[in-house]
Amino acid sequence: MNAARRPTLEPCPCGRPLAYAACCGRYHAGEPAPDAESLMRSRYSAYVRCDADYLLRTWHASTRPAELSLEAPAGARTVWLGLDVQRAASTGPDTAEVEFRARYRVGGGSAVRMSEHSRFVREEGQWYYLDAV
Repeated sequence: MNAARRPTLEPCPCGRPLAYAACCGRYHAGEPAPDAESLMRSRYSAYVRCDADYLLRTWHASTRPAELSLEAPAGARTVWLGLDVQRAASTGPDTAEVEFRARYRVGGGSAVRMSEHSRFVREEGQWYYLDAV
């Protein structure tokens, strides 16, 4: 098989041991995430890949900003370094929470670790990021 027809083996940024195309890439292409943890991981991958459209599309309408820019001035680009899911739990038939830690670096600065406890809601079979508590 020539290189142009070979499926991509690029690792998924979300940390799962799958190629991007078989993991978050399929959600970025339009397949709905099956659960809140998969949606959260795909959103992390969208930040890594600077995919603001996907982030807005998967953000609940009640909390979604009107615009989202991931563009940064030269020298201030965010580089995502890794994701560690601490806990993912269903809190109801159509609600869930995911706690995670992500590491990143801005420009040439030191690595920063952020922690977040995110809430998700499912509407008409589609999971959405609601907010962080």
